[in-house]
Amino acid sequence: MNIEKQTILEKWIEYTLTNDNGMSISVLNFGGIITKIMVPDRKGNLENVVLGYKNHTDYERNPHFFGALVGRVAGRIQGASFELNGQTYSLEANDGENHLHGGTSGFHQVIWQVESFQLKNALGLKLSHQSADRDGGYPGNLDVEVIYTWNNSNELSIDYRANSDQDTPLALTNHSYFNLSGDLKATVQNHQVTIDSDYFVELDEQLIPTGEKLPVSGSTFDFRSGQKLRAGFQDTAAQHNIADHGYDHYFIFNNKAGVNAVAIDEESGRTLTIKTDQPGMVLYTANSLSNNLELREAASRNHLGVCFETQAPPASLHHTGFPDVILPAGTEYNKRTVFSFGVDKK
Repeated sequence: MNIEKQTILEKWIEYTLTNDNGMSISVLNFGGIITKIMVPDRKGNLENVVLGYKNHTDYERNPHFFGALVGRVAGRIQGASFELNGQTYSLEANDGENHLHGGTSGFHQVIWQVESFQLKNALGLKLSHQSADRDGGYPGNLDVEVIYTWNNSNELSIDYRANSDQDTPLALTNHSYFNLSGDLKATVQNHQVTIDSDYFVELDEQLIPTGEKLPVSGSTFDFRSGQKLRAGFQDTAAQHNIADHGYDHYFIFNNKAGVNAVAIDEESGRTLTIKTDQPGMVLYTANSLSNNLELREAASRNHLGVCFETQAPPASLHHTGFPDVILPAGTEYNKRTVFSFGVDKK
């Protein structure tokens, strides 16, 4: 196992963590961005399985949030405002009339403080950041730590820890776009995905939750027994049309199965298993990916990646009946998501 550091654009540092199996993950201190994950297919070929820019300069804008840590609140906040303890807080409207992924100066734009570490069978990075009261419009002085751990079982654990001196909304996630075909050889339409969820959240025309939970049964949102993502790309149901002919929806986990989600690319044999203590996740299938982006291995196009954004839902700021995103003052936010990479030998 080893950790390599490389200075990028004379201002950032990219860390590459390599385990004893020769598999690696690369992370920037800027935005905590995962730029590359190298894992083998069934023939042993090491290839990249996340979307990343060919030129690091493109991460400075990064409008699609490739690989980034997202906060303070991942997802869309209706009307770019919320009420808390009798006070209305106004946020940046950076997605039409709404607030998206912490705003244009959210955590994806922060240069994080980084400490590397090595354990017996794992190595990792501890990223830390202090977000001041009213940073991005949010209340409270917030201390945040995000710990990436890459082990010899080919598991990437992401631990999120935070505390605030005021009540504040907090819903952190990582926004990596996965493509298990390797080096972007194909879109994710043939990825077989399983999700332990009976309900997803309905969206309006602005991709804002309506407050309604819809049953997945009998629809292309039913991933309980597994289905290929193309089922949603080809369907003409209103919820797919709203999301530009794909998925951009929050799934509420049942937490009955041993894992929360699984993705399999049958051609390469690569598998991705997701376990988390978050109450659900946004499944996003890159439905509006610009065609003019130079990615590391290929030009961008729709459905070239899939995000599994494990988090609590910002819908709870405006609707009842959803898991809460409010972190009470003086309490600790402590969440974990584990991405496990494997190979189906069939």
